[in-house]
Amino acid sequence: MGGGGEHGSTTYKGYSIPHPKRWHVVTGKGLCAVMWFWILYRARQDGPVVLGWRHPWEGHEDHSHGHGHGHGRGNEHEASH
Repeated sequence: MGGGGEHGSTTYKGYSIPHPKRWHVVTGKGLCAVMWFWILYRARQDGPVVLGWRHPWEGHEDHSHGHGHGHGRGNEHEASH
């Protein structure tokens, strides 16, 4: 199939293609795993919105929980201090 003119490379139709070093392969596979983890995590979080099954603002009625974001609830506690 491919020749091997130079040490650590493969020759194909006159082009010498170097073999990657082990750390390049390991790092590439690790980053690929991180990428797919992130894609699947975001798909789980945002999938229904991306697919149009729900609106992004649904399910976010009031998440202030007394943090004082000016939504009318939770500010009384901070005003008394």
